Amino acid sequence: MATPAHASTQTAASTSSLPTLVLIAGWLVPGAGHFMLRKPVRGALIAASILTMFAVGLSLKGKIYAPNTGDLLDILGFVGQLGSGLLYLAAKLGDWGQTSVTMALGDYGTKFLVVAGLLNIVSAIDAHSLANGRKAS
Repeated sequence: MATPAHASTQTAASTSSLPTLVLIAGWLVPGAGHFMLRKPVRGALIAASILTMFAVGLSLKGKIYAPNTGDLLDILGFVGQLGSGLLYLAAKLGDWGQTSVTMALGDYGTKFLVVAGLLNIVSAIDAHSLANGRKAS
C-alpha cells in the first residue's frame, strides 16, 4: 500500500506535461528524455548506442525506407527507422541511405538502421515511465 505522500507525488507527476515532453524529446533526439530527467549517464549511453548503430547502418550502405510504399515489409521498416526521430529525418533529407540493397552488407546495414530506431522507441518509453513515476530509477 502506497503512502499518501507517495501517492500525491505520483499523481502530480502523471498529471503534469513533463512525461509527454520527455517522451517526445526522447523520440526526436536519442537520450534527450533521460537528460531531461537528470540521468546523464543513462542518456549518454543511449545516445552513443543509437548514434553508433545508425552510423554503422549507413556505413554498411543500408536502405532508408520511404513512407509510402505498398510493401508490408517496407512499411514495417519505415516505422522502425522512423523511431530514430531526427536521425531518420536527417538521413532522408540528406539522401544518406541507399534506395535499394544490392549486396548482403547493405541488408545488414538496413537491419542496424531499423534496430537503432526500435531501441530509441524503447528508451523514449523508458524515460516516459521514469517521468510518470511508474518505474523506479
